[in-house]
Amino acid sequence: MLTLEPEQTTTLDYSVVNASIQETFTAIDKFEWQAIDELRLMRDKGYYQDGGHKSFEVYCESELTKHGGYRRVRDLLSAKKVVDTLPEELREKVTKPSQTRSLLRLVKTPDKLHEAVAIAAKEKPFPTAADFAKAVQQVAPMVKRATKSENPKTQLCKSARISSQSHPRYGESGVIEADAPNNYQQIVTFSDGERLLINNADLAGLNDAIVCESSGRTYPKEYSEAIAAIEERHKQELERLSQELRIGLQAEAGVKAESQVQEQIQSLQNLYKQQKEQNIQLQQRLSEMEGLQRLEIENQQLQQRIQELERAVEQRPSQEWGNTMTQQATKALNKQVKQALEKTIDLRSLAVEPPKENAQECLRLMGMALKNLASAMNNTQALEAAAIILGSEPTPQAIA
Repeated sequence: MLTLEPEQTTTLDYSVVNASIQETFTAIDKFEWQAIDELRLMRDKGYYQDGGHKSFEVYCESELTKHGGYRRVRDLLSAKKVVDTLPEELREKVTKPSQTRSLLRLVKTPDKLHEAVAIAAKEKPFPTAADFAKAVQQVAPMVKRATKSENPKTQLCKSARISSQSHPRYGESGVIEADAPNNYQQIVTFSDGERLLINNADLAGLNDAIVCESSGRTYPKEYSEAIAAIEERHKQELERLSQELRIGLQAEAGVKAESQVQEQIQSLQNLYKQQKEQNIQLQQRLSEMEGLQRLEIENQQLQQRIQELERAVEQRPSQEWGNTMTQQATKALNKQVKQALEKTIDLRSLAVEPPKENAQECLRLMGMALKNLASAMNNTQALEAAAIILGSEPTPQAIA
């Protein structure tokens, strides 16, 4: 392959340039067939999946877009299919994939495909795409189906003019587009769009027929304007109906969407309520389990304490238990005696200092003590002193 430099001024020989051109085109064709082999390898082995592509078509559209994408890849693979169907001696006649487009429809009939390629190769050593197409047409001609031409329907419109001078629209012309409601009247549409029911006697030229614009013929200007006005009204009516339909559909879609949103909100609220109730139940169960666990721990501690006491009872002799009971009883008795002594009044302490509390009780007890002394000593003065302290008569019966 010859490479030309921009500043090269040396005159090249024709044979050199021609040979370089031939080599370049040969290389182009070779690389194109090589690309087809690599594409088939990529497709058949599924290597495109290693690149994260879900399918071979996705790979072509993603990686080969600038080279024609999947459409060109499909044409190249079809060309390879055509060449593989040919025998060895005819394969070299197809030099590039673009020549196989006309041959593709003969792949399912290999005999006709071989015949078409042989015919094209017989005329030229290296046939072109046009030569292959001509040969295919000879082997399997395609018959064009004749299309039936439909005669256009002609809409017949009747024109009429008001001939009665007594009619408000005297002299005006209109078009009869609708069927007559009866045998003596017609529905006439005027250029301003108004439609009137007019007697046949008031109309002139009732039997003059004209062909509407759809037939391609010409007709008077007033009829053309009337037809145009009617078409405009129909168009406006269609637009109005379309707009109303569109608004209705949008409103219906909005209501439906709002209903769906409300249903979703209600569903979420119900779900939240259920989850909240479940959380409360779980918390209650956790509290119960924690309480049971605490009771279990306390029960184990009590069981352990009982076992310790049982072991202590088994290890201590019965005599020691008796001594222990005697000691405990003595301690309790001494405690009671001490409490009783604490409540008595010591006369010697009262002689030294006044009582700190219960002075009234001390005075009463002193009166009782004087009464007892008076009885023991038969002392009248002591009895009188006791009566004064206790606030009673100085007799033993009153003081008692």
